[in-house]
Amino acid sequence: MAKARGPDLRDRALPGAEFALRVTPRAGRNLLSDENGQLKAQVTAVPEDGRANKAVTELLAEALGVARTRLTLLRGATSRDKVFRLD
Repeated sequence: MAKARGPDLRDRALPGAEFALRVTPRAGRNLLSDENGQLKAQVTAVPEDGRANKAVTELLAEALGVARTRLTLLRGATSRDKVFRLD
C-alpha cells in the first residue's frame, strides 16, 4: 500500500479510543482527511472480500502510528460508515 496522506493522529492514539469514519472505496488515491471533526477515508481498494476494510484499517493505523492489529472494526463491515476501536 502507498504511503498515507492526511492528518497525523498520533495524539489521539489512546487505548479504548473510537474512530468514526466515512469511507469512499474505489477512489483515485489513498487519503485520510479530517473535515469539521469527521474523519473521511478514500481508498483505492474495491469493497469486495473485505479489501476496502483492510485498506482503511492500514490507512488509519498508519495515521495513528500503531500496528493495524491494534484496531478493531466495531461497526460498519458492509457500510460506508465505520467505527474502529484502538485496543
